[in-house]
This record gives sequence, structure tokens and C-alpha cells, in this order.
Amino acid sequence: MLRSLFITALLLSLLPIESVAKECVVLLHGLGRSASSMEKLEEILTENGYIVANINYPSRKMPIESLANVAVTEGLEQCELLNTKQVNFVTHSLGGILVRQYYSQHSADSINRVVMLGPPNQGSELVDKLGSIPGYELITGEAGTQLGTDINSVPRRLGPVNFDLGVIAGTQSINLLMSSMLPNPDDGKVSVAATKAEGMNDFIALPTIHSHMMKNDAVIAEVIYFLNHGEFNHERQE
Repeated sequence: MLRSLFITALLLSLLPIESVAKECVVLLHGLGRSASSMEKLEEILTENGYIVANINYPSRKMPIESLANVAVTEGLEQCELLNTKQVNFVTHSLGGILVRQYYSQHSADSINRVVMLGPPNQGSELVDKLGSIPGYELITGEAGTQLGTDINSVPRRLGPVNFDLGVIAGTQSINLLMSSMLPNPDDGKVSVAATKAEGMNDFIALPTIHSHMMKNDAVIAEVIYFLNHGEFNHERQE
């Protein structure tokens, strides 16, 4: 991955600056996933003229505060290496909380736009109900225990966002047990209401499930629309 980025950066450096000063999109996957889960997004964003940094980070190895520094910093460094003029983020689930955590401690002046897919911006009631079960932290890591709605919730203490944000929520679920623990509507992991963040620019709910929304064609179309226009195309909303 890094080797290919260095090769790309070398080739780009041989071209006139104005021909390579494109927008960069940093992709951050969700808890327990990897960069491969964002590959369809990466491909389509690239086809639409964006330079993409698809970051792989150890989501179950560190707390949210540490993951934010690792993942966001790597994304910014890759964008800088590729000589891009603006930085955007597209995140799935936990990835969105990492962006919020990072920019609660850093200036967001360099960010153009952010799109979050199924983010637990208000925490998830699933963590409240399942977090005390023996072995839960072994499955999710420390970051998974920080995503509830109680006093220990990282998302709930982050405050309003300080960047241009669009949130896409899912409204379908294939896990009836988990959905029974969540306020409806939900995507099987996060309720629609819990995805919203104070200060966001736009919001849309689409018929997709949490685990596959980053591969959903309608979701991807809305991601690109927001990156281009700073708002969603609400014709697709249910």
C-alpha cells in the first residue's frame, strides 16, 4: 500500500503542479473491519477524479483517542504526500468518531468536507446493553466499550462538529435481536436518531443495513454528491 503511494507520488511530482492539485479523500473503516471494506468506495471515488487514501488501522487494539491520532494522522500524511489541495473524509461507523475525536483537539481549517456513514454520534444503546457481558471487550477492543450512551461515552462528550459534515443513516436491519435493543428506525447497529451530530450540514436516511452501507450504490452516489455540492440529493430519501 505505502509502496504504491510512493510510486504514485513520484509520478505525480513529474507533472505540473496545477495538473495534480486534486482533492484527497481519506477513507476510514469501522470497528472490526479493514480498508478492504472501503474498496468499492475507493474505486468509484477514484473514477470521479479524487485522490484516495484508504487507511487501515487496528480498530480493536487501542482506545478511541489513540486510534484517532493513528488513523487520521496517517490519512493526512498520505494526502500531503500525494500533493493534493484539499482534504475530505468519508467514514464508516467508528471511523466518524475518530475524525470527531481528532478535530476536537486540532484545527479543522484544512478540511473541506466530511461524510459519515452510520456513525454512532450519540453513542449506541447496544453497547449499553451488551458492554457488561463477559468477553465483550475481547471482541470489540477498548474502543467498542467507549461507544455507549452513558457517562463514559466518547461520542457524547465531543460536542458540536467544527467542519462541514453530511451524515447518512441506514434504516434497514437483518438482525432483529439487535434491532430490538435500539430505537426504531435503525440499521441493526445504530439508530437513525443516534447518527446525528450537532452542527452537521445535512442528513439523509437510506434503506440500507449498517454492515454494507459503504458498498451500497445509493449511499455512494450520495457521498459523491455531498463532496461535490456540500449537501445531499434528497430525491433518494425514503
